[in-house]
Amino acid sequence: MEQGFQLLDYLVLGGFGLGLIGIVVWVSMMKEDTSSDYFLAGRDATWLAIGASIFASNIGSEHLVGLAGAGASTGMAMAHWEMHAWIILILGWVFVPFYSRSQVFTMPEFLERRYSVGSRTFLSIISLVSYILTKVAVTVYAGGVVFKQVFGIESWMGIDFFWIGAIGLVIITGIYTVIGGMKSVLYTSMLQTPILLAGSFTILVIGIIKVGGWGEVVEIARQNVTPHGDSMLDLIRSAKDPEFPWTGVLFGSAIIGFWYWCTDQYIVQRVLSGRDQKQARRGAIFGGYLKLTPVFIFLIPGLIAYALNEKGLIHLESADAAFPTLVSTLLPAGVKGLVVGGLLAALMSSLASLFNSSALLFTVDFYNKWKPQTPEKQLVFVGRVATAVIVVLGVLWIPVMKSMGKVLYAYLQDVQSLLAPGIAAVFLLGVFTKRATAQGAFWGLTTGFVLGMGRLALKVFESSLNPDSLMYQIFVAPNWLHYCIFLFFLSLAVIWGVSMFTPPPSEEQLVGLTYFSATPEQKAETRASWNKWDVVNSAVILGVVVLFYVYFW
Repeated sequence: MEQGFQLLDYLVLGGFGLGLIGIVVWVSMMKEDTSSDYFLAGRDATWLAIGASIFASNIGSEHLVGLAGAGASTGMAMAHWEMHAWIILILGWVFVPFYSRSQVFTMPEFLERRYSVGSRTFLSIISLVSYILTKVAVTVYAGGVVFKQVFGIESWMGIDFFWIGAIGLVIITGIYTVIGGMKSVLYTSMLQTPILLAGSFTILVIGIIKVGGWGEVVEIARQNVTPHGDSMLDLIRSAKDPEFPWTGVLFGSAIIGFWYWCTDQYIVQRVLSGRDQKQARRGAIFGGYLKLTPVFIFLIPGLIAYALNEKGLIHLESADAAFPTLVSTLLPAGVKGLVVGGLLAALMSSLASLFNSSALLFTVDFYNKWKPQTPEKQLVFVGRVATAVIVVLGVLWIPVMKSMGKVLYAYLQDVQSLLAPGIAAVFLLGVFTKRATAQGAFWGLTTGFVLGMGRLALKVFESSLNPDSLMYQIFVAPNWLHYCIFLFFLSLAVIWGVSMFTPPPSEEQLVGLTYFSATPEQKAETRASWNKWDVVNSAVILGVVVLFYVYFW
């Protein structure tokens, strides 16, 4: 770190820490007698808390390390994932009514209502394993890396500062999540989100000034051209691009985005905590506005870091070091402390959401199913214990991440592209058709998961496989996004095919759970929950997305 932390930086960072402690103490004094209080903030959250939490939960290590790094190495190719504000609107307008009517705690619980117990158990297991092995693991690993690079400390008392940063991040986040549950996640997000936005926009502005203006960034980025003629600024790449062909990006990213934003417990739990449909929908719309920012506060700073490196104004050790390097080299005293507070806020909020969602899945989908007569206060206690256990698992996973981190990080998007298709297909047909059956859903989920994890396993041993073999050509050779699309349509076909040969669910089972089986009262409640301003704000978000695509096409 060239300039080092100064007294003002520590004071600013200390102020952020005190604010966090104050919120957690305040939240801990609220009553949490029931599992709804602990896991869903008593289903009383407002749109401001929901939207801030959606955004803060989403912004994790893949943004601080990966997205800025992607900007520095591949330019705008990954921007599609960050313009998914339009999918958050689908969550708010289309899925919130179903989730709200069903009064479920978890997404697997919704699948049980719509399909069967088997579908619920299968999705719970998939979700828990994927959270601990990918999201928790990668966030903790990246947290250690960011701490070490930003603070510029190699070791402290003979201990590698990576370990101090990573373990400290897990323990601090774990403590306030165990104490306050979902309320801690929601209310700390309201502090963390503005700090993160203010700090990151500061980096953007100072970086553009330092490099000589946006025109200079454009000029340098256009000089880096792929073998297929695409520059770093091109959003739509050649169909022959090995990583980001437009044929895969446009459809594959939408499938992954639909799974993540509309069906993944990690995100949907925020809208489940809403006071009513109006607050949940407006929270999603607010989250959509905030989701427009990551391209500008992480990916474009990565492009700026690339341009500064090309001009010799900074030294980038690697693409993934782009954002921490900008923080450590460009910012004046005080502002640096603010930005580091924002970085820590993003990592802590992301981890807190993971801990809370994982504990909820275990408590509601496993423990409460095993002991259905458990008193509410005991469920809260079990939830706290489950959170603590997941915190411990996160710490124990750090040594593995230290040795495998870069490999796992490279596979993170790949893993999501393999988990998403089957789950997305089951929810899509479950909500928009009445004919999809429990047997169809179970076999669709199984097909998607087995073929997805099969490809992941083969990718790990790719070097020992024969490139000419049929197995390699089917499961390993296809582009990751093309494989995601194939898996999605195969899962749809399996669900529909099996459903056609099995008895349809009864009308009574489907009431309020599909688009075509809502009662007149339910439809009236949904219609009363929005007005013209919700439509106007949604149209503004869609307009910004369209303008972005037009500019960078």
